[in-house]
Amino acid sequence: MIDDIAKNLVELKQEFVKIYDGNSQVQELIPKCTSELFPIEQSHLDLLHEFATKNPIYYNSFEKKIGSIDCIVYEGDINKYWLNSIQHGSSKAPFSPTWIMSGYIGVLFAKELGYSEVIDIGSGDGRIAYCAKILDLESYSIEIDDMLVDLQNLLTSKLNFHPYCADAISFDYLSLNLTRPVFFIGGLAQMGGVFLASGVLDKINSISNLKQNSGWVFAGTLSQKYPQDPKNEAGWGTLIEKNNLKSIQTIPLPAAWTIHESDDVQYIFAESN
Repeated sequence: MIDDIAKNLVELKQEFVKIYDGNSQVQELIPKCTSELFPIEQSHLDLLHEFATKNPIYYNSFEKKIGSIDCIVYEGDINKYWLNSIQHGSSKAPFSPTWIMSGYIGVLFAKELGYSEVIDIGSGDGRIAYCAKILDLESYSIEIDDMLVDLQNLLTSKLNFHPYCADAISFDYLSLNLTRPVFFIGGLAQMGGVFLASGVLDKINSISNLKQNSGWVFAGTLSQKYPQDPKNEAGWGTLIEKNNLKSIQTIPLPAAWTIHESDDVQYIFAESN
């Protein structure tokens, strides 16, 4: 079912691109109601809309029927957050968000795999951690940029996804008392993601009870604009092999920067081999 929802979202994005005539820097959509193509609890959809409505990234929204699905389209601008995020000396990946719906689908799959906690690394505005709370998973958001963490704190009034303003590579993960976590790594491999993921992997691998019980989600790309990894896996193959991980599944999903790309982000789910 989750594969079908992901496929339907990609197709919905493709239809949206054909008819969208706006000029906003970022845009995304969320279905208004549960449907056969998107059999998601209405209360969950309502909370996804609430996140977008309260999020200062988005300055406009409007209703639009795309194919057979009634949607709300959100238009926004991330420039000031992107610029602020790259000013940190230890920042590994600048802020560029996935779609809110993509975050929800990714966490839905992580829940199906049996993970009990979501750790959103390089979390931006915390949307993946927020989606985890919607799905009744414990979640933690780790972001080095103080402006983005301030934004996250604006969005935690109903669902507290525990934002931390910290460097994920030096963060004390023992303090979270994790049991079976999955780590969502923010940033493409070619855009600083490998450095960020390597540091967090080293930290988690040094904790004996977590090394074999943790899952990993890497955001990959097939775009020819970026150098490909000799081991494939959308840029993550070498890191996956080096850390003795095995890929479970790859799910393509839209992100802000793939709106005009033929290939969407490849979310690679991996675990210890």
